[in-house]
Amino acid sequence: MITQGMFAYLPPLTDEEIAEQVSWAMDHGWPLSLEHTDDPHPRNTYWSMWDLPMFDVGDPTAVLTEVRRAREAFPDHYVRVNAYDARLGRQTTAMSFLVHRPAVEAAYRLVRSEGADRRIAYTVERVR
Repeated sequence: MITQGMFAYLPPLTDEEIAEQVSWAMDHGWPLSLEHTDDPHPRNTYWSMWDLPMFDVGDPTAVLTEVRRAREAFPDHYVRVNAYDARLGRQTTAMSFLVHRPAVEAAYRLVRSEGADRRIAYTVERVR
């Protein structure tokens, strides 16, 4: 199982639990966005944005509607919610968590290689 973002080691969140987290982010004034990808490799930081960021949305129901639309459009992708805190004058991800996983998840393994002078390097490989 891919473990990225907050709540990664918990069971999948229900729509009600997602709404609570979205509401909490909105209470802090954090705009939200949705992203999706079929490649959840830890170094893949460039997920595709779903629609535009929701700067003016004040109702968690609207965000849940977009979550449902993204799930339907990309059933074989991972979908996540991001909340941004702009208090520091830059886009800072304050919260990020998965709201959808594909039925069959990608698997990865850690490969260790040893080099000169006892150097050890690790790479992450996708298992097909």
